[in-house]
Amino acid sequence: MKDGVFMNIALIAHDSKKELMTQFCIAYCGILSHHNLCATGTTGRIVADATGLEIKKYMSGTQGGDQQIGARIACNEIDLLLFFRDPLNAKPHEPNEANLLRLCDVHNVPVATNIATAESLVRGLERGDLDWRDIVNPKK
Repeated sequence: MKDGVFMNIALIAHDSKKELMTQFCIAYCGILSHHNLCATGTTGRIVADATGLEIKKYMSGTQGGDQQIGARIACNEIDLLLFFRDPLNAKPHEPNEANLLRLCDVHNVPVATNIATAESLVRGLERGDLDWRDIVNPKK
């Protein structure tokens, strides 16, 4: 993070990827702690309990939490989405990835759907590579 720019980061994980999201957030807690985090309910609770990070929790994915985050993306209030999805075993009640990815494409929101891309984005976030989002979405 450069010059005090903070980002609004959303966290979503399919059931089989919640542990991976937790481990990722533990590993990058130092970077993530400088930003505003939100998440679907269960993912947010698990990650917050494991890391101590302050996370705004929406409803669980089954109750529409992914749609709440989608609405924030549509209103240009999310700067980065980390959505750890299970492309092989996704269940019908899990977040609808096509809608979220479409919204990210429409609003130019960087999105990672796996840990390899997430690491690249978070390291870029630390270097200031995503500071251009502050021009698109100025924070008070």
